[in-house]
Amino acid sequence: MNINIFVVNNKQKHCNMAKINELEQDQVNIIGNGTVIKGDVISAGDMRIDGVLQGNLQTKGRLIIGSTGKLIGEIDCKNSEISGTIEGKIVVGELLTLRSTAKIMGDIITSKLSIEPGAVFTGTCNMGGNQRKPEVTPVVENATAK
Repeated sequence: MNINIFVVNNKQKHCNMAKINELEQDQVNIIGNGTVIKGDVISAGDMRIDGVLQGNLQTKGRLIIGSTGKLIGEIDCKNSEISGTIEGKIVVGELLTLRSTAKIMGDIITSKLSIEPGAVFTGTCNMGGNQRKPEVTPVVENATAK
């Protein structure tokens, strides 16, 4: 299921799916409070979750999970600010900020981590350079060696 609602300059725009690659860079996709979505979400822009997403989320932009927001699944994003709940793994390319109301039950992989007092985290944390999955290089055998 693909649901795309884009907010640009505080005005809501509905986008034809054929033109999804032509969207402006300041788009924000919102899952509002009281909304439950089951399934994976892939986005090129920023994302805000104030409702519930049961599935994996991949975005090239910034992810904000509000205090009423909850995500059950895996996350892969560039930057993230968490005030709500995550149950699963989160991979952040740059900065992950955990606000005082954040609750994470799962693994964190990030380059930089900021945690406010009061945030709850249960799991493992990997920090440092880009921790994304390494690319596999094929092994080529030397044809002249016997």
